[in-house]
Amino acid sequence: MSLILKNVSKTVGGRVHIHPTDLTLEKGTMNVLLGPTLSGKTSLMRLMAGLDQPATGSIHWNGQDVTGMRVQDRKVAMVYQQFINYPSMSVYENIASPMKLVGKSREEIDIAVRETAELMQLTPFLDRRPLELSGGQQQRCALARSLVKNAGLVLLDEPLANLDYKLREELRAEIPKIFERSGSIFVYATTEPEEALLLGGNTATLWEGRVTQFGPTPAVYRRPVNAVTARVFSDPPMNFLAVKKQGDTLTFGEGQGTALPTALRSLSDGDYTAGFRPNHLELSPHVAGAIEFRARLTVTEITGSETFVHLDYQGARWVGLVHGVQSLKAGQDLTVYLDPAHVYIFGTDGDLVAAAPYAEAA
Repeated sequence: MSLILKNVSKTVGGRVHIHPTDLTLEKGTMNVLLGPTLSGKTSLMRLMAGLDQPATGSIHWNGQDVTGMRVQDRKVAMVYQQFINYPSMSVYENIASPMKLVGKSREEIDIAVRETAELMQLTPFLDRRPLELSGGQQQRCALARSLVKNAGLVLLDEPLANLDYKLREELRAEIPKIFERSGSIFVYATTEPEEALLLGGNTATLWEGRVTQFGPTPAVYRRPVNAVTARVFSDPPMNFLAVKKQGDTLTFGEGQGTALPTALRSLSDGDYTAGFRPNHLELSPHVAGAIEFRARLTVTEITGSETFVHLDYQGARWVGLVHGVQSLKAGQDLTVYLDPAHVYIFGTDGDLVAAAPYAEAA
């Protein structure tokens, strides 16, 4: 069982929403679509589901071209950010409704509903109505209704975005277990890199309607193929700095320089862009040879155990994520440090050309 998109694109009113895309999703895989709002995640899901028709290309399900097939005739289930349940029906009736529509027997429906309710931890609530449930239970009811269809393709469009933190954490832990037991192809859209890492499986990063990279989630995170992917798969986004490689030295800013890690010394001399994640900026040097930056602090955000420091470094906007609650004042000059072993190097075209030894383990 596989879903294959071949040169699929989408345009609306002459405007490109999805650029020509090739993508193959295999049976029993969790596939995350990661990108900011308006990057094309929902548009790509609607093409997969058959809710929209592609402007170019074709969509194949199990070797069959289903490009023109109605969504009703496909084994597809979709759960949206705004989860929908029928308020006048019980949880049992909500879960059973897709099977009733296709004429399943009462016995088949009962077995499927009770098995799915057990999987979703809804058995004690089958006689209740959705509005008598918590937000997390309501979302599980919507998920159960999609799973009971025995769909080969389950599309989840930011399904946890409207839940509070505790419920999101609970369902993030449950969804991979549900996926493992169902054997379906799952596609899960999110704006949060952390959520992609927690869900695992494969990740496709999207930016302005383009899939910039697709592969096993840890591999995409650790070795982004270009600066766009690195920016998408970092929260806060990766910081960047224009640099010049000369011999065994990387120069930047106003004549500053640092000795290159051995892994970067094979680079040709020239201009590049260095990228580094916010969690690798530190308020004190922890290694010999740490790069020192004198920046201006613009904003601080305290999250509890960590502090986000927003910096202006020679006109570039950076964010650092440092441990602990830091007593810092906006407008002050601040020295931050970076271990060069955590640096990615991108060419003038934005493609990754090298990564320092610990960058890929970040």
